[in-house]
Amino acid sequence: MTHKVMRSGREQAIGVGMAIVTLDHFARSVGEGFEIDMGTGSLVLTLTEARPLPEQGFTGMMRAPFSLLFRSGSKVLLPQQIYRLNNATLGILDIFLVPVARDKDGIIYQAVFN
Repeated sequence: MTHKVMRSGREQAIGVGMAIVTLDHFARSVGEGFEIDMGTGSLVLTLTEARPLPEQGFTGMMRAPFSLLFRSGSKVLLPQQIYRLNNATLGILDIFLVPVARDKDGIIYQAVFN
């Protein structure tokens, strides 16, 4: 499901980024790494959970709502914002991440799609 576009003479994988992503896209990628290019290096988040959320009964919803949890082994806290994540299966996705917990193993980030 990866699409290619030409940019400056180089191919870049866009993945499902331009499509409406669903829980099914991510459910197959639980346990996989999602790399964030930080400019001077990169940080890999592991997708640890992909679960449905209760539907609120809004008509015309483009997808069923769902939540994703990512774990970072880094102790560095990333602020909530949109990050460009690159995954071997899904390609490049821009996802709004919010830090929701910290434990001895690192930091947990959540993304909610509704």
